[in-house]
Amino acid sequence: MTTEVRRRMSVEERREQLIAVALDLFSHRPPDTVSIDDIAMAAGISRPLVYRYFTCKKSLYEIALRRAADELTALFEEPVEGPPVARLLRVLRRFLDFVEGYAPGYAALLRGGPATAGAGAAVSLIDGVRGAAYARLLEHLGVREPTPRLELTLRSWISLVETTALLWLDGRGIPRPELEAQLAHALMALVAVGAAHDEDTAAVLARVLADEPADGPVAALAVRLSCAGRPLPSCPAR
Repeated sequence: MTTEVRRRMSVEERREQLIAVALDLFSHRPPDTVSIDDIAMAAGISRPLVYRYFTCKKSLYEIALRRAADELTALFEEPVEGPPVARLLRVLRRFLDFVEGYAPGYAALLRGGPATAGAGAAVSLIDGVRGAAYARLLEHLGVREPTPRLELTLRSWISLVETTALLWLDGRGIPRPELEAQLAHALMALVAVGAAHDEDTAAVLARVLADEPADGPVAALAVRLSCAGRPLPSCPAR
């Protein structure tokens, strides 16, 4: 006769398991449709046992979203050295690694339902992630007090990245490297447009361009724009 011996999870291990299960379920279905029974079944435990670790679904939901937000925010850290666009691309790669490899956490963070955790709880976490991304952008651009136009430009780009990542998850219609380059180029394009209307934004753009190598991503964008409307064979691949 064989006896199966199972190691009992510690309190912290069980909580971590339930958080992971919740993130996965919340990313595939609207949070309001996920019950404690669903979470218990996915975790392989009983409903009463879930309540030993979390007082209610709202509590579990908020903690799970906070975990996803903390992990996502940590990805924005990058040394302030080297060409700015190269730094941006490294952050974008880590961000899209998270989106692609940990889609449940990302989707749950952005698709939270107000009836589950309250509109304020979900919005506060999401705004915290956006605020961290904005602060890192200012740091890498060397800006302490952005003008309203520059702030609008940078926050608009953050929203663009956020929305684009969610859309890309649905079908992954273009290759990852192309997506990364497109998002980096989009920031430069937005800043260039802003520079036409704001001297301070123009100064930021000038600093970025001064630090860019001749064979870098910005030069590649300039080449492709100069080829607009020309047959592809006549346009150098960059």
